[in-house]
Amino acid sequence: MVPMLHIAPIPVTHSSPLPPLRRHRCPPPMATSASHQPKAAPVVLGCGAVGADYLATVASFPNPDDKIRSLALKVEGGGNAGNALTGAARLGLSPRIISKVANDALGRNILKELQDDGVDTSYMTVAEEGNSPFTYIIVDNQTKTRTCIHTPGYPPMTPDELTNENLFAALHGVDMVYFDVRLHETALLVAEEASQRKIPILIDAEKKRDGLDELLNFASYVVCSAKFPQAWTGASSTPVALVHMLLRLPNIKFVIVTRGEKGCLMLERSMTDASETEETDVEDLLESLEQKVDLSSSLPKCIASKSNLRISADGVGSMSGRLLLGTAEAIPSEELIDTTGAGDAFIGAVLYGLCTGMPIEKMLPFAAQVAACSCRALGARAGLPHLTDPRLSM
Repeated sequence: MVPMLHIAPIPVTHSSPLPPLRRHRCPPPMATSASHQPKAAPVVLGCGAVGADYLATVASFPNPDDKIRSLALKVEGGGNAGNALTGAARLGLSPRIISKVANDALGRNILKELQDDGVDTSYMTVAEEGNSPFTYIIVDNQTKTRTCIHTPGYPPMTPDELTNENLFAALHGVDMVYFDVRLHETALLVAEEASQRKIPILIDAEKKRDGLDELLNFASYVVCSAKFPQAWTGASSTPVALVHMLLRLPNIKFVIVTRGEKGCLMLERSMTDASETEETDVEDLLESLEQKVDLSSSLPKCIASKSNLRISADGVGSMSGRLLLGTAEAIPSEELIDTTGAGDAFIGAVLYGLCTGMPIEKMLPFAAQVAACSCRALGARAGLPHLTDPRLSM
């Protein structure tokens, strides 16, 4: 019989319905000479899902009406935004998060985990009643897949719970804003204000969700799942869908599609027009990049086309840019534990790369290494590396 897990409650020092939104900050330290001032870490603001994950590893996924035993059981923080921002914090960014939990044992532990990793939870909403979000995750030890059963938090967050005062404070000094397209009504408020302030926005387009189309209109960068581009555009293939996305969303600088063990594919828009250049079919271009992959190497690589090509897709149109193929790290089967949150780890690394000015050719392999580290531990956060991890070859 699996022993019951008890999550120790953390003492609460507030009694008002939304205490974190009223939290006061200490004044900044007195200025010192420039030579003695440490360089501030870039600040990223995230708005989206947090929660608690109940992870059960099983020998194989059960059949209906089966009774099986778990091989391992673990409870830790989860949620796309919570995971990605935790990853970004461990790499050296200074993240803030807008989300909502309840004042229950799960909610208090969710907050504490984020705070312990350096994520600023001052702008979180805490409901005195209801329940915090949580997810049951079944990790199949045979296929190395995970199945998620999510229970949303209640009551859901509403836009009026984020005051203008706290919205402006949350955005102050921010280098980038990130959305996982949860809490979409609140996210739109944040996106509109961030856009007015010319703050770059990254969208995690995992799948079609309410509010996604509106948020994509504000996006500077998009990272999406393998199935999303075709599902959103109706295109015949992923590369054709990427061309379609950049034509449909003219403000986007690049789109990355993550493809698991196949790595990632990125289409980047050129700053200059290449309309006079001979067109190159995007599917032919991808095939030429795939032929350059070194199958003997276990380390992730980035293979890029020439810059400022005129890239076309049949029935869609053409755009000026370049195509990049990123390979995944080959993880030995005995080291692959759990793929939960691998995409969030990748996004956390992309946030770090963008905020620190990392070249794209370096950022894609770096993000692949961060994702590979996360797959070597149970849960979305246990394997997230710090920047000093020797497995990250910068």
